[in-house]
Amino acid sequence: MSGGILQAAGPVAGRIADLGWLLLGGGALIFLFVMVLLALALRQRRGRMQPLVWVLGGGVLFPAVVLSALFFWALPLAPVARQAPPPGALHITVTGRMWWWELRYAAEGAHGEFLAANEVRIPVGRPVWLALAADDVIHSFWVPQLAGKIDMVPGRMQHLLLEADRPGIYRGQCAEFCGEQHARMALQVVALPPADFESWRQAQLLPAPQAVTPLQQRGQQVFLAKRCDACHTVRGITGDAQLGPDLTHVGSRLQIGAGTLANSPQALAQWIAHVQDIKHGARMPSYDRLDAASLDALAHWLGSLQ
Repeated sequence: MSGGILQAAGPVAGRIADLGWLLLGGGALIFLFVMVLLALALRQRRGRMQPLVWVLGGGVLFPAVVLSALFFWALPLAPVARQAPPPGALHITVTGRMWWWELRYAAEGAHGEFLAANEVRIPVGRPVWLALAADDVIHSFWVPQLAGKIDMVPGRMQHLLLEADRPGIYRGQCAEFCGEQHARMALQVVALPPADFESWRQAQLLPAPQAVTPLQQRGQQVFLAKRCDACHTVRGITGDAQLGPDLTHVGSRLQIGAGTLANSPQALAQWIAHVQDIKHGARMPSYDRLDAASLDALAHWLGSLQ
């Protein structure tokens, strides 16, 4: 991960951070002033207080002046997360599902549209315009280091602008309780140098690589025999199923299960065999009755889908 959540990594998050620190500082000054007034009041002898002056000055005039100053000072810092997309922005549709994220990168120039899951890769220094939707219940998209929080409501399309000003991996999280595995509905935003992002996008547009070793070939056969393609798409090998994440290039992702496990053949085998133990309620059955050789072949084939 790149820094803590209070360390802004982009201009949109920077404006939110400036606004937050401003309000925190203003609130601290008001609290200090009120404590000073309280100390003075306790030192005053009975009968020397002028209630009207204290009520009007400390209860009306002072809050009005301070809050008005904070309002007009903060107004230019207000986030512009919902403005129209700026020219040249990268468009990505993010759909929240129980409990994972579907990503659809829009066609752009000579680049076609493609799907990914749970890992948003973006180029450094380029605005990213997210179209946010929910497929089932209310979710909430939040990557603190890059932008503010926004709810994703079924039947509505929300928009959020974000941008990263340096390479890194920034953790996001569903911030609206959405069911049993809400806490395990994370995502990674991976900010890449523009050239690296273009290389990654070119690779994502390609169909899945062909199985070349006997182990990979057996794994592909197991995938088809167990009807995993009824829910998952592997472009170039299966049809267009959309109940589960697109697995065309699953081996290139950093994590699986929406941030639940680090990606490796061992973790893939563990996920396939024991998904209901790891993420109970996920809409995928555990394949714990799969023999060890078939499970190992399937995990290695999925890991080869780079």
